[in-house]
Amino acid sequence: MPPVTPDQPRRPAAGVAAETRPPGRARPGSGVPAPRSGETPRGRAPLPVAAAVAAGWAALTSWLPVTVVLGLAQFSEDAGSLPGALRTGLAGWLLGHGVPLETSAGPLGLAPLALAALAVWRLTRAGVHVSRAIGARAGRSPRQALTVAVAVGIGYALLGALAAVVVGAGGPPVSPVRAAITFALFGALSALVGALRTTGVSGLLARRSPPPLRDGVRTGLVAGLLLLGAGAGAAGLSVATGGGDAADMIGAYRTGVAGQAGITLVSLAYAPNATIWSASYLLGPGFAVGTDTAVRTSEVSVGALPAVPLLAGLPRGPIDGLGAGLLAVPVLAGMAAGWLLARRLLRLAAEDRAVVGWASLLAPAALAGPVAGVLLGLAAAASGGPLGGGRLAEIGPVSWQVAGVATVVVAAGALLGAAGTKLLARSPGPGPTPRRPAPAARP
Repeated sequence: MPPVTPDQPRRPAAGVAAETRPPGRARPGSGVPAPRSGETPRGRAPLPVAAAVAAGWAALTSWLPVTVVLGLAQFSEDAGSLPGALRTGLAGWLLGHGVPLETSAGPLGLAPLALAALAVWRLTRAGVHVSRAIGARAGRSPRQALTVAVAVGIGYALLGALAAVVVGAGGPPVSPVRAAITFALFGALSALVGALRTTGVSGLLARRSPPPLRDGVRTGLVAGLLLLGAGAGAAGLSVATGGGDAADMIGAYRTGVAGQAGITLVSLAYAPNATIWSASYLLGPGFAVGTDTAVRTSEVSVGALPAVPLLAGLPRGPIDGLGAGLLAVPVLAGMAAGWLLARRLLRLAAEDRAVVGWASLLAPAALAGPVAGVLLGLAAAASGGPLGGGRLAEIGPVSWQVAGVATVVVAAGALLGAAGTKLLARSPGPGPTPRRPAPAARP
């Protein structure tokens, strides 16, 4: 038996059982302290600390731009102070999350969706960071993802309630309870998206879901995004056409260069709202810019409007002539989504030398309609709200009308696009596997 050097580990002799210890307990005499029960392992942060830091950072990075933009107009004429600018920034931050403000002119509840998108992004990153901090990365545990989302939501709710108290102390009254509930839902749902991706639960759910459901959700999201893109293009074209009126409105405020820059940035914060309104206009239901008003392809009925640059691009009347081609844009968006679906399925079938059946193609195409309808309906609901009392109490589209029309139009377009692509494409059927040539004999 060879001698054992001090650098070699000593193996147990034959017939001698190896030493067994409960997991987590260090070997006696090793000098490594055993972790106590409930103690956080090294390299991992406690969940409350990680959630508080992530929620606070998300709140700071979404509140600071609002304070800078809204503070430009106040400091331009030396009419504001630092505490007033901070309080105004908090009020705008609350409004961006959908918390209404009570003003002398009535309730203000039209949320700037650009700020809401910034907050969603920062909270999604908060879910990612907290999942990594507690060691849940790639853990594929739905419980850990939900725990992270709830923890971030609680921390964000406390910050929202605190902001409501500060704003209500010297400004428009805000309900702290309403702010806490809104921020809790906002923070938890946004953080859940990041937590699901970081823990790997989203990929696990996608792999376990039926292929028609997975393909239908993907196609519906593509169709909805194509419709929103078309709406953004139409809204940008309208604002560019009425750019002179918008410039006159900005110049009429007489707040100096800094104030006019702040008004321009506020208008850009509402650009996503205009995109959704434009998509609703292309679909047919249209939108309202006040009570008893309607902006549709077949009718434009508006009264006196506030001097807001974003409203300078409103259409002057019903669509006629070449403009009627815009009515085909939603159907074309659905057809494009169905075409992409069929191309993808045909390509995968060609790689497996299989045939794409009509059921496996038309089922996800039909499901794309409800998915796009839900997406656009929720977007329409989030884009509207009151701008005060009286005539401006109703702004934006009717969500259920947008959802219903989008469901029918996208489903019809996706079915047409998918079926036409399958009929025109040559899908190879299963056949004998070609044999490889025999290797040449060596001399």
